[in-house]
Amino acid sequence: MSLLARPSAAALAAKTLQRLTGFASRRPSGPGSDAASHARFPEFPRTVRTLTIPTSVASARATVYLPPVTAPAPPVHVNFHGGGYVMSLTELDDPLCRFLAAEAGVAVVNVDYVVAPQHPFPAPPRQAYEVVRWVAEHAAEQGWDGARLTIGGQSAGGGLAAAVARQALAEGGPSIALQVLHYPPLDLATDAADKQAAIARPMLRPWMADVFNSAYVPEPKRRADPLVSPAHPSDTADLTGIAPALVITAEYDLLRAEGERYASRLGAVGALVEHHEVGGVDHGYDGKDDVKAREVYALIARHVRAVQGQGA
Repeated sequence: MSLLARPSAAALAAKTLQRLTGFASRRPSGPGSDAASHARFPEFPRTVRTLTIPTSVASARATVYLPPVTAPAPPVHVNFHGGGYVMSLTELDDPLCRFLAAEAGVAVVNVDYVVAPQHPFPAPPRQAYEVVRWVAEHAAEQGWDGARLTIGGQSAGGGLAAAVARQALAEGGPSIALQVLHYPPLDLATDAADKQAAIARPMLRPWMADVFNSAYVPEPKRRADPLVSPAHPSDTADLTGIAPALVITAEYDLLRAEGERYASRLGAVGALVEHHEVGGVDHGYDGKDDVKAREVYALIARHVRAVQGQGA
């Protein structure tokens, strides 16, 4: 076991990452800043309002992105950001949220969920599920159509979206038309050192996984929980009836194989809409590559529109 795999050391490292990313986000410009995220894709307007959603874990702050042409009650998409379950990188998904609001014609609820080590598993997936349930149940007062609901996330946010869909299956709702899983971590039970990437030095390194995994799920035995590792072989539950999924993996990503395994598992029960692999890129590629980001965001928007009955 590495030093960073120890929960106390992982918690300290995670808090350090939180401080560093918080500082970076407040800079007036530069990589990782909120201003830099807001400046990408300037053709898509940033029409937003803020929202606080009550849950049994803690209140969740959210930014609601409104479509340019507001229908009487547009469909709604709930987005969960990445950050290894330890960093609150909500604004990093601002370009994606603006893109989907404009191109898919949906209201996008971008959720600032609780993170570890302050809120370890099972708090984040439980809060995420309760947020989605609230979005569906309070649709009329918020001005969107809760019966046309999709969810999604990038990296850790994709893991949370998968966990939300699993809870919705177990608890009988809400009805989710599509879950978008964009380069998600879906197997924390397998040591990162045992995972293989297509390149020698992928963006995600074993030490990062030690920090993220140990801060998020300090007890190793709990990392096989279906809400954490649905792609691990130990999870053999019947997923018939789970929300249809668009699974997107990156060719060079250390997490590629677990995304492929989960896509195959969903396909076996008729719940895979598409597995799309982005060639020649690594984890988090869309934060730097505008061309690839536009292509994949357009793909996501087409799928969201299609399941909402708005055409492809």
